[in-house]
Amino acid sequence: MKAFIALEDGTIFKGISFGASGERLGEVVFNTSMTGYQEIMTDPSYKGQIVAMTYPLIGNYGINQYDAESSGPKIEGFIIKENSKIASNFRSEKSLGQYLKENNIIGIENVDTRSLTLHIRTKGAMKGIISTIDLNPKSLIKKAKDSPGLIGRDLVKEVTCKKTYKAEGTIRKNLQLKTYSLKLKKVIAMDFGIKYNILRCLMDVGCDVTVVPGDTKAKDILAENPDGIFLSNGPGDPAAVTYAIEEIKKLLGKKPIFGICLGHQLLGLALGGKTYKLKFGHRGANHPVKDLKTGKIDITSQNHGFCVDMNSLNQDEVELTHINLNDDTLEGMRHKRFPVFSVQYHPEASPGPHDSRYLFKRFVEMME
Repeated sequence: MKAFIALEDGTIFKGISFGASGERLGEVVFNTSMTGYQEIMTDPSYKGQIVAMTYPLIGNYGINQYDAESSGPKIEGFIIKENSKIASNFRSEKSLGQYLKENNIIGIENVDTRSLTLHIRTKGAMKGIISTIDLNPKSLIKKAKDSPGLIGRDLVKEVTCKKTYKAEGTIRKNLQLKTYSLKLKKVIAMDFGIKYNILRCLMDVGCDVTVVPGDTKAKDILAENPDGIFLSNGPGDPAAVTYAIEEIKKLLGKKPIFGICLGHQLLGLALGGKTYKLKFGHRGANHPVKDLKTGKIDITSQNHGFCVDMNSLNQDEVELTHINLNDDTLEGMRHKRFPVFSVQYHPEASPGPHDSRYLFKRFVEMME
């Protein structure tokens, strides 16, 4: 079945559908990872986005129930060069095409993904539409132009949990992970679109994690008297999540705080900084980040389209700890007086580099 991708600037790409049929709107972005397509599709940070994979062959190891990063796919659509006809892996339970159809996600293959990626790098990530039912370029371009963008849009409310839950009872049990006999630290994780592997990593370093909705009040979090507070990743424009920013301000200095990705951006805003949209974002498993204190360089996994403006932070209060070596953007910070730190990248990424897993231990040490 033929399928079209239309961008708001009038560019059209053609392909063949291999997932669900229909039509989806979203911001078209690219990811440079060679593996991890299931983790990417199920990462809530991709809500509102149509993801194009730069690696040419996708789907070769299939899909299984254990590698999901959330309850199901959160992407709006999936674009690849070639869908593997064979899913060969002892853990594989179904093909990529089956998975997309079951979850009503449009997948498009036979796309010139090199051309699409170069276009996004040159012009920037932009609104787009993918369709298997409307193949009229003019109609599709108009729909893309008229669609809502990500700036000013709160997508956290669409992916956060509806009620509080214990990570131990949901993640570890369902995924049959072993239990660690450590003295547990009580952690409240604010869910702005949290990934399962973040919860695993926190538990693996001895945290008893309770996950709360992203709009939970600071007074209710502090009433639980946690040892620490975690601010999760998530989708969309951080400046639009005003309710979370206001509550994070009330938590500063009260308990140790660790933030990742959107949690890092929300923390930056709570500290008086500003955020801005990157031209085409950072998405992939190969981004070099430098620790400004040690000079060590980590290869990191990333997924974000917004960034904290390092020049907007009060550097008498906030120390910049990490920068991205590709474009010198801010990748990490810590407060000089309060036990608070955050990173823009994903130390929990799996599959992906494990260079930054030590950050979870650092959080535990801060709580101690």
